[in-house]
Amino acid sequence: MRSAVVIADTTAPADVHGVHGAAGTTQWTCLARRAGLTGDWEAVEWARVPAGGVSGEHLHTRTREVYVLLTGEGEVTLDGRPHAVRAGDAVLTAVGTRHGLRNTGAGPLEWLVIELPAGPPAPDPGRRVGSTVVRDLRRAGPLDPSAVLGGPLCLLRHVELATGEGDFLLADGVEHTAFVIGGTGRAGTGGLRVPLRPGTAFTLPLGTALDLAAGAGGLVYLHAELVPGGGGPR
Repeated sequence: MRSAVVIADTTAPADVHGVHGAAGTTQWTCLARRAGLTGDWEAVEWARVPAGGVSGEHLHTRTREVYVLLTGEGEVTLDGRPHAVRAGDAVLTAVGTRHGLRNTGAGPLEWLVIELPAGPPAPDPGRRVGSTVVRDLRRAGPLDPSAVLGGPLCLLRHVELATGEGDFLLADGVEHTAFVIGGTGRAGTGGLRVPLRPGTAFTLPLGTALDLAAGAGGLVYLHAELVPGGGGPR
């Protein structure tokens, strides 16, 4: 069966109570799952907690995660050490890391989650496998998360298109996921045209492609690439 681009958004999130043992409510939605993808994605998710809210501290024994802060400011704890974070920062957490996130701002704290299975150890014993906070992904430029997490996520970048500019994503040898954080535009695949606005996500399995065009005021999105391993879509 031919693969299709997955389009999702954050307009109808679920209310999840007591996430990882924390009091309060988290709003959450799954934007893409590993089903239908070739690569080792576990899921792509969006979450939001109100002012004072907490995503409880927990130990990762099965997955690696990348958080990208979308709005607000907070404090992430990595193995007991607190780190101030704000919109634009990325948090890379490896297997065996204990972490949690607290909203320290006056408004909602929103973040994107890219979750990956643990996978085999990095083949290069000298390669760093751990956890870190990347300050301001916009200024840090394209990031290779595999340098920290050991793969297979190979690219994380902040993209800004001016009015009328476009981009073309082709899932040939890599799979893509992206999330719109600002502006408007449209995405096209085959004969389908989809309007883009903040909160829209699109994920490209192998063999698919997507044209992007920025609307008036431009288009801003986060983009990640993953190098698939062996096997076909699950």
